Amino acid sequence: MTALFDLNDPALAADRFGYYRRLRETEPVHRSPFGYWVLSRYDDVDALLRAPGASSNFPADPGWAMIRGGPTCPVVKSTSKWMLMQDGLAHRRMRRLIARVFTPRNIDRMRPRIAEVVGRLIDDMGDGEVDLISDLALPMPILVVGELLGIPEQDRAKCRDWTDKVGYVIDPGVTPARRIAMNKAEPEFRAYLLDLMAQRRGNDPEHDLLSVLMSPDADGEQLTDEEIVANILLIFNAGHETTVNLIANGMLALLQQPAALRALRADPGLMGTAVEELSRFDPPVQLAARIVTADTRIGDKVIPAGDTVIVLFDAAGRDPDRYPDPDRLDLARTEPKSLAFSSGPHYCVGAVLGKLEASTVFAELLRRYSDIELASQDLRWHSHFNLRGLTELRLNLKR
Repeated sequence: MTALFDLNDPALAADRFGYYRRLRETEPVHRSPFGYWVLSRYDDVDALLRAPGASSNFPADPGWAMIRGGPTCPVVKSTSKWMLMQDGLAHRRMRRLIARVFTPRNIDRMRPRIAEVVGRLIDDMGDGEVDLISDLALPMPILVVGELLGIPEQDRAKCRDWTDKVGYVIDPGVTPARRIAMNKAEPEFRAYLLDLMAQRRGNDPEHDLLSVLMSPDADGEQLTDEEIVANILLIFNAGHETTVNLIANGMLALLQQPAALRALRADPGLMGTAVEELSRFDPPVQLAARIVTADTRIGDKVIPAGDTVIVLFDAAGRDPDRYPDPDRLDLARTEPKSLAFSSGPHYCVGAVLGKLEASTVFAELLRRYSDIELASQDLRWHSHFNLRGLTELRLNLKR
């Protein structure tokens, strides 16, 4: 059996979208000799994410758990309580309780604060050569998520360090060094947050959104302390890592397709569809995985119950059957919706916040600077396979 998809194939790193195009054209529902299936067409990816028999409960899988330290290790015990890893009724309960943080009212309340944070960071960044990531894209979502959750400003950097280490748990492969680091970081983060929760207990839920998560809903149901800690870890990581990548990948795409950048300058009203298109064009998350719990037909093949399926968001985003001229950045595209924030029951609960943060950054950069250029063509990407992002993005900015 030929391996048409190999995470370690140098050809994948050298030409990702060409690699995915060949996969789509050769065997879009691919059974890998490495023991999993790979989907690369938009409709197949969307169908699998919506399938009732597609499970996200990887912590219950002995092989998955063992690679990360075993079923009783700190990081596997934590991920077993992540909303991301729940199915069915358990997922719906947890999502309902966590979604209270991301209501339209709460997001609207954050809007002026996000604009203020972005404006201050750009003031500090100034003109000339800058690194968009370290100067703006990275600190902004950390400040916003930290404020959203009521984490003191002086503690946000260490929270980011802890959650960065744990974030590698979702990569398809975990090295021994990362396994050790994530299992050391999780207990440290958990101890910190339990102490913070003890300080906040009994506060008015309007005080901060950590207090909202600690309070019961209208029916008297609430999350356990362990569920809160686990999902704050998830929210903190997802809330800054994906936003950083969306901003940096999106700005790089705009600079590499200057016609799109000119169109956005000429018509700021495109910003809503622009952020959606940028997430399609080079998504901040490359893939997701599911375990099918029943035989599942995808295309002309049946995936047997118990098998693991990897869905490729960036391959689906360049599917010509769904997007005419998919390698062109078209900021006026409206359909179909990008899968970059997933689909079905696990659609990202914080997607609205991430898109608001990104659109605020793009709008303010274009408003303030008449000329934005790449300062270096030497582009380097993080080793984190699943969360695709640049290590830096050096720009020359002129007012």
